[in-house]
Amino acid sequence: MTGTTTTTTRDPGSDDRAVAPDPPPAAATGRKKLTKTQRRNLRLGLMFISPWILGLLVFVVYPVTYSIILSFTRYSGLLTPEWVGFQNYVSAFLDPLVSTAVGNTAFYAVLAVPIGLLVALVLALAMNRNVREVALFRTIFYMPSLIPAFAMSFIFIVFLNPQFGFFNQLIRPFGGADVNLLGDPTGIKIAIVLMAQLGAGNAALIFLAGLRNVPRTLYEAARVDGASRGRQFLSITLPLLSPVILFNLITGVSGALQVFTEAFIVTNGTGGPDSGALFYMMYLYRNAFGFAELGYASALAVLLFLVGMGLALLIFFLSRRFVNYDVNAA
Repeated sequence: MTGTTTTTTRDPGSDDRAVAPDPPPAAATGRKKLTKTQRRNLRLGLMFISPWILGLLVFVVYPVTYSIILSFTRYSGLLTPEWVGFQNYVSAFLDPLVSTAVGNTAFYAVLAVPIGLLVALVLALAMNRNVREVALFRTIFYMPSLIPAFAMSFIFIVFLNPQFGFFNQLIRPFGGADVNLLGDPTGIKIAIVLMAQLGAGNAALIFLAGLRNVPRTLYEAARVDGASRGRQFLSITLPLLSPVILFNLITGVSGALQVFTEAFIVTNGTGGPDSGALFYMMYLYRNAFGFAELGYASALAVLLFLVGMGLALLIFFLSRRFVNYDVNAA
């Protein structure tokens, strides 16, 4: 049997290395080359949003990053920061005043946020009535939220003064004993919770916008079916307002965790009797600018950020059960 042998001659000048194939066209890789017009629009878009990007980097990203770095140091604001690792965080968990501040803030949030949502919803329902004076009512309901927090705090100090305050003068004719809310650890927190409700006008306007977006045909169909006003509210209004409730809940919790101005002015920065109004932000402020412990204050700020982020994620996770974005599913 005779086999056939094939010989291959190699050019001495040729290279043994494999020749790389030509790169595939842009369409084969899934990338589409921008046209001249698209590149121009991209440059214009980046130019227009560059102030926002610059502000985000300078006033948000940089301060947050710097605070995280400072939280691992001992820093007074004047000397060079000294690296201490996780010591500030350990001190925060062992600090009894941190526990007090967390308890006061939680007490405030648990009361102020639900009451604020209820008050804002009631105001929105009142402003949504089809009466001639509704524009005047909207103005009256919204005006208290325009008063600065420090001015409202001074008003409450006079209003709740145990000697000549209007509150005690109001209850004396009915045989009520004088009440000193500002001198009681629990009473002063309740007073600040009540003070916060005067700013419910902002949330009420958001609720009002949500009410105006509810289709009127749903109410008409419900009335034809014989549904009462209460049933219409529970089966139509609340489900379709659930996204607005979620938004106001998130902003309310965020504001409750950062309550500061009212308590600082009412207690003159002392935290009230028996630290009854020593909220978390006030204690953070005291460490940063009163004790010059910027490293420890930065650690407290990082912990507050983590707690706030965790609560927001938890609320978003639980919102899947009660938030309705589909009008037809109401």
